[in-house]
Amino acid sequence: MTKHVKKVVLAYSGGLDTSIILKWLQTTYGCEVVTFTADLGQGEELEPARNKALLLGIKPENIFIEDLREEFVRDYVFPMFRANAVYEGQYLLGTSIARPLIAKKQIEIAEKVGADAVAHGATGKGNDQVRFELGYYALKPDITIIAPWREWDLRSREQLIAFAEQHQIPIAKDKRGEAPFSVDANLLHASSEGKVLEDPSQEVPDYVYSRTIDPEKAPDQATYITVDFEKGDAVAIDGKKLSPAALLAKLNELGRANGIGRLDLVENRFVGMKSRGMYETPGGTILLVAHRGIEQITLDRGAAHLKDELMPKYAELVYNGFWFSPEREMLQVAIDKSQEFVTGQVRLKLYKGNVILVGRDSKYSLYDQDLVTFEEGAVAYDHRDAAGFIKLNALRLRTLGQRKRKLKL
Repeated sequence: MTKHVKKVVLAYSGGLDTSIILKWLQTTYGCEVVTFTADLGQGEELEPARNKALLLGIKPENIFIEDLREEFVRDYVFPMFRANAVYEGQYLLGTSIARPLIAKKQIEIAEKVGADAVAHGATGKGNDQVRFELGYYALKPDITIIAPWREWDLRSREQLIAFAEQHQIPIAKDKRGEAPFSVDANLLHASSEGKVLEDPSQEVPDYVYSRTIDPEKAPDQATYITVDFEKGDAVAIDGKKLSPAALLAKLNELGRANGIGRLDLVENRFVGMKSRGMYETPGGTILLVAHRGIEQITLDRGAAHLKDELMPKYAELVYNGFWFSPEREMLQVAIDKSQEFVTGQVRLKLYKGNVILVGRDSKYSLYDQDLVTFEEGAVAYDHRDAAGFIKLNALRLRTLGQRKRKLKL
């Protein structure tokens, strides 16, 4: 147990686990509990969380519920997508990118109400404990952190249920048995892991999917859409301007209807173990293809290739919880500079789980049809110049080749 705590701000979903944590904080630390529930577009009604907190004795003025959807997409999702960030070649970081915003708001509330501690419901085996706590410490170095899953002796589902019953915490019928899998959701994605998904040799059951229809059951006719970009951020779909959150929600609808964005992944957790999870990121999958499409014609080769070299490091920083680190912020400045002319429109074809780029156009396009055409014309390119270019680049290879020939002699 950590030092004496007077008031703690708890990241509270209103579910069974965080309700048990709420009561455990009250009984174990004897402290005042403040609840914070973030609306990140998880698709659930949040007022029940308020009612549950009231039922458990939380004062109305100590219950905070905030709609963070626009801030989440504008200040976290979009900056990450400017980098085309993908962890281990596939994962679009839907859970990872939500944690720094939650941590930031918890610290803001802690300072507002004079709390001396914050608490979260992440387990001692996962990445989220790291992400939350790195955020807390970066924003308030002297904060006290309570991580119940690392402190209490409630080691089984049965013990959790017994604790809930002992303290009159309401338990939904579907929560009494072993949960078939755990789910984390926000406007960018839904992730599922644990229990029925723990054997990576077995196919993900159909009932696990919640954000996408089966690609095999998607419409037989393709859906065509356009996405407009301004300085690297998507601003409109089919010519209609939308706010960041509304735009991502619309892409999610389109992705869902066409079975887009499913991912079965065994990833390397920051804490050292491998984990199998199922991710659904319909809108994000479309957005990534669209963004890379507009970059194809607006980014110089050097900038584009450097971005691709920096991306894995950026993605790893987000995954590991270093959103507020100086190195992530340094990379962000470079990435944002690259987006100065990433403006224009892409045309996409959505079909049975696939996102196919079929067109792109920009007033800042670097693509010159006169330069690349096979037809002869008045262009600023002399084919004969290629000979010298090739010979200069081949010089070291020829030198190496000569050495090899000498050694054979």
